[in-house]
Amino acid sequence: MNTSTAIQFVAVLTLCLLALSINALQIEPRSSWGAAAARSPSRISGAVDYVIIHHSDNPNGCSTSDQCKRMIKNIQSDHKGRRNFSDIGYNFIIAGDGKVYEGRGFGLQGSHAPNYNRKSIGIVFIGNFERSAPSAQMLQNAKDLIELAKQRGHLKDNYTLFGHRQTKATSCPGDALYNEIKTWPHWHQN
Repeated sequence: MNTSTAIQFVAVLTLCLLALSINALQIEPRSSWGAAAARSPSRISGAVDYVIIHHSDNPNGCSTSDQCKRMIKNIQSDHKGRRNFSDIGYNFIIAGDGKVYEGRGFGLQGSHAPNYNRKSIGIVFIGNFERSAPSAQMLQNAKDLIELAKQRGHLKDNYTLFGHRQTKATSCPGDALYNEIKTWPHWHQN
């Protein structure tokens, strides 16, 4: 096998593995965590321009499905109650149990980043990521989710990735997670 053929083989193999990992991504539906019904959700038509990354700032995060579901339910209760949002603010939740959970889902406006809600997908990582980054599994799940959003036409190919702190005065998504996403494709300084 010559060098050119070997490079082509590796490129095809890499694309196949990427496609398999994206197709293997399981998004747990709202019903899996006992979501309360949303009050008057707003639809977004077409692909959005931004992905906004958050952390939930829960000190210990979660590692079991029961813990994660309870935390997600608590976040929704806080958002609908104290903050008076129509639903949980995020479109998707990346949890420490190795799963991705549907928040508002694709095609619905979130309540997570002022001035960006109608044109973004909000992804929250459960935990506090000031000092340490999320697990490799959590990071990969987020990357796969972003790729899935592009494939399904919910996110533009030339999207921009921001940390929440780039949209308002906050330390979210924590220094460690923010430094991580700065290495991802599509992250931009604003």
